[in-house]
Amino acid sequence: MSLHTLHPERVDETRVLAYSTFGPLLIHALAQKLARSQGMRELDRLEQSLVRLVEETEVAAPQADAMKEFAVELVVSTLRNVREHPDAKHDLEEIDGRRTEGRSEDPDTLEEQLQSGLEDSFPASDPPAVVSTTITGGSKDTVGTDEVLRRRKEARRRQSKTTG
Repeated sequence: MSLHTLHPERVDETRVLAYSTFGPLLIHALAQKLARSQGMRELDRLEQSLVRLVEETEVAAPQADAMKEFAVELVVSTLRNVREHPDAKHDLEEIDGRRTEGRSEDPDTLEEQLQSGLEDSFPASDPPAVVSTTITGGSKDTVGTDEVLRRRKEARRRQSKTTG
């Protein structure tokens, strides 16, 4: 059934149903996009702004206060779900409070401090030297177990011939 075939008496009822069904989905999708692109601080600002908007809106209905409470509940729960979503961009930690005393913001001073630090760690920053394990005077024959056993057997045979 489309809007054109809807009975005129059902238009307002259907509109309210559509708003209540799709409104939360739209708010959630928009808040997720904001969280992914701008981070949590912006999401906090959005929440404060939406709650303020709901509270300051004049509603001419007998259940206005209850409607506002439900609207605030919707905003808070929707944004809480967005914050907990794994795709939400979390803000970087504030580093101003962790800054090292006396650390300069001047690029030339920072470069000088970097060079000084590199010079202080000079031996550790060198690549390892190539070490040779070659023994002077020729290479040693490397033999396996079978060859060792064969040589021992031959040695025993020679010894038994000389003693026998």
